[in-house]
Amino acid sequence: MQTQQDSSEHPESLLSVPLLYAPCADADTAPAMLVAIQELIAHHHLPLSLTPSASTHKLTQKYRQQLSSDYSTPLFIIDDKGELSLLIDGISVAPNWAKLQRRIVSAGRKSELLLQAAKLTADMQALDATAGFGHDSLILASTGAQVTMLEQQPLLALLLLVEQQKMASERNWQKLMARLTIINNTAEAYLASPAANTVKYDTVYLDPMFPDDSYDNSKTGKGAKVGKNMQALHGLVAPPTSEAEIKLFELAQAAITHSTKQESVETGIDNSSRRLIVKRPISAPHLAGYSPDESWQNDVVRFDGYFG
Repeated sequence: MQTQQDSSEHPESLLSVPLLYAPCADADTAPAMLVAIQELIAHHHLPLSLTPSASTHKLTQKYRQQLSSDYSTPLFIIDDKGELSLLIDGISVAPNWAKLQRRIVSAGRKSELLLQAAKLTADMQALDATAGFGHDSLILASTGAQVTMLEQQPLLALLLLVEQQKMASERNWQKLMARLTIINNTAEAYLASPAANTVKYDTVYLDPMFPDDSYDNSKTGKGAKVGKNMQALHGLVAPPTSEAEIKLFELAQAAITHSTKQESVETGIDNSSRRLIVKRPISAPHLAGYSPDESWQNDVVRFDGYFG
């Protein structure tokens, strides 16, 4: 399993987050998990301070709704199976990578639009600059490529790290987990840092948060159904402003074009295979107003490609 510490400086103040564990959990499970979680926080310098306590009730959906109302802040939960989730606005979310096993096993350029766009192979490097729950990162890594995952929200970054550690204990997942590097940092800060230049990324992938109305169908005016993971993300991360979109796009584009031009100068070979892929709802405008070189789409989503 690859690990990498965030090179950015976190603010001195830590985000204090409650953590409740189920009263019926195995007596050894919750303490062991708490130790492992605290070690991940320390190793990756996440700006989090957890306040763990045993729940006085079974963590039913009804009780979780009450907890959301009582705390009025996101909180972590360890259920009676030892699974970590984040409770926000009454919604419990977790990466749940095991549920993607069938997609990962069968992932290919015919079945996955993202892979049609990214065109990765096992000897390549990809940067998922907006990792979220990491589902698209897994699809990218299914090609054999090494994938660096950036997640700006420390709460989500911790969920990803815990999920990676858990899945790495499963024999069938170990090789895939070893191809993932998780970093808690914003895409803008990372792409502008020297760390971004230490790896020549063949594909940079952006899936920025969209305004709610971006999911509206341009013909019907009706919005697509948004899953609970996306609802939770909207509670944690605001969509970028127009200025932020431009900055993000230009930094991401520079990450593929700079190295391509430099290699062409050094080798005399035109290497235009590097690409920036941007995920958008089907009716959403192009990111920062830049028209893509090529697009891949279905009835719901569109992947816009910009080539180095």
